[in-house]
Amino acid sequence: MTQEEEKRPILFVLIDGVGDVSIPLQNTRHSGGLEGDCLDHGDPSVSYSTPLQSTSTPFLDSIARSGVNGLMDPVEPGLACGSDTAHMSLFGYDPRVYYRGRGAFESMGAGMEMLPGDIAFKSNFAVIDEETGVVVKRRADRNFEREGPLLCQDLNGTKIPGFDGEYTMFVKYATEHRCGVVIRGPGLTDAIQGTDPLKDNLLLEKASALDQDDAAAVHTAEVVNAASDCIRSKLREHPINAERRTQGKDAANVVLLRGCGCRLSLDDFNTKHGFASSCMVAPTKIIAGVGMSVGMTVLDAPGATGDYRSDFSKKAQVMVDAMCMKGFEFGFLHVKAVDDAGHDGNTKLKMACIDVVDAMVGQLIRMLYEAGKDVVIGITGDHSTPVEFGDHSHEPVPFAVSTVNRAVEVLGGSDIVSTIPLGPLPKPEMIVSSKDDSDLSWKRCVERNMVDSIPHRLVDPVTCFDEIESTKGHLGRFTGNFIIPTLQKFSDLVT
Repeated sequence: MTQEEEKRPILFVLIDGVGDVSIPLQNTRHSGGLEGDCLDHGDPSVSYSTPLQSTSTPFLDSIARSGVNGLMDPVEPGLACGSDTAHMSLFGYDPRVYYRGRGAFESMGAGMEMLPGDIAFKSNFAVIDEETGVVVKRRADRNFEREGPLLCQDLNGTKIPGFDGEYTMFVKYATEHRCGVVIRGPGLTDAIQGTDPLKDNLLLEKASALDQDDAAAVHTAEVVNAASDCIRSKLREHPINAERRTQGKDAANVVLLRGCGCRLSLDDFNTKHGFASSCMVAPTKIIAGVGMSVGMTVLDAPGATGDYRSDFSKKAQVMVDAMCMKGFEFGFLHVKAVDDAGHDGNTKLKMACIDVVDAMVGQLIRMLYEAGKDVVIGITGDHSTPVEFGDHSHEPVPFAVSTVNRAVEVLGGSDIVSTIPLGPLPKPEMIVSSKDDSDLSWKRCVERNMVDSIPHRLVDPVTCFDEIESTKGHLGRFTGNFIIPTLQKFSDLVT
């Protein structure tokens, strides 16, 4: 067998928005249950911790306890970055050099064709007050799977008025309230600011040129504003919005256009990092678009939706099949729901999402171990999304890397790992509504059998996967562009 054939595969699990800040919570890491939103500062049983610290995570902890850890700034310290720029950095492409806006990523991830000269936007169906022009809600409805595709279908292919039919907009549904919008026609540039005010209860922006002396940008802004007005006109009295009004729901009467971008020309990921092949499971369209832009194979996971209702176990199964049956050398698995809970400011739901993601990691460990694949597993986030802020923040996120076999040792051996249930996992919202985590109570039995340490080199004093414990890690604090080299170096050194 050649050295190339013996190369250990690498699995990179990304928990979107996993980082947070310390808030008054009851720590349940070793007791089970969910006690989020316990914000009584005078209660002596309540201490300051993050949702990650306060959730029972034996499988994430098994990676941390059996390998090496650190704190990671996705792009640079002090920067609250977006998921697109963070992922570019994590994959080794400096967004400060290459980034041109997130629109192309969203549109490509949604399956839209982008030709040279096209511009694209990451877009939200939103709610606007028709009289004042104030965007009341930037996200019309997270449960938009029925109406979204129908509205996109009616908007798709529309000729933008006022330009003699030269410009056409193409619209395709992505997930939740999101869609991709591509505008095609002569003389367009991505050097413009979009229409999204970025926060609720602010006026809808007018697209504008980043440089008023740039004639192409000024013209492009005029085209985009005409497209925005056209969309609002079509949505205003659309039958779906009439139906939503009769149901007491807000009309999705505007599409916010942000992150104008053209398709990037980037070096191939496999060539850049020396992988024979790479794949990605990422139902969130903007992340899939980043993967497609760098040449990763994007795999479909039926039932994986990129939100709270996602089939987390299906993601795990598809990734295991890709690495074990199809022989991919590098796999990237993206999980979005934790970030959504942070944006929604819902502490209990963020903890429940972390609880389920941890169980998914347990399933990954069992399936890979039973398939005889001792892959390197790296786990981190792309940024922090604190529930107190409801948005991305600049705090670094924990990073851990180990191998499947090492994690199994920490978990108590093969007999314990074989008891990890496979198949569908409970939905986070159901865990919250049931007031307990009985569907994941089996995790507590696993946790009780964990060992404190294993006799291997490349193990540091970290015992738990969280923002505070990771500060003890031997990797220290580093930026996201070192992630792939770190995973590869660990793969080379580990025995």
